[in-house]
Amino acid sequence: MSRRRILIVEDSPTVRHFLGFALRRLRDVDVVEAVDGMDGLRKLTGDHFDLALVDINMPVMDGLKLIHLIRGEESIQDMPVVVVTTEGGSEDRERALALGANEYLTKPVQTGRLLEVVQGLLKDG
Repeated sequence: MSRRRILIVEDSPTVRHFLGFALRRLRDVDVVEAVDGMDGLRKLTGDHFDLALVDINMPVMDGLKLIHLIRGEESIQDMPVVVVTTEGGSEDRERALALGANEYLTKPVQTGRLLEVVQGLLKDG
């Protein structure tokens, strides 16, 4: 099986490290990190990724705007997007899913749940 590439778009270095550490437990996965939505968009449009983990509250460009742009960009619009955020409100969840997020996880996210969601979406792809 070929290696899968996952982009983590998260402004907190601590959370990026945690998510990256968890994802590296999966076999045949390469993890790339982006520090905000703009950085994430630049990386997504300049390279190939199989999945993106996106935070909502970030400087420069928030995660909801990034999801909107991903779904409007033909080359990446079908890529699975998982929101990982502290925003637990149903309004935020509904907005993210309406914009095209495949899954919505609230922090602190359990490693087992994160890996289950990511593996499920990579299998579908």
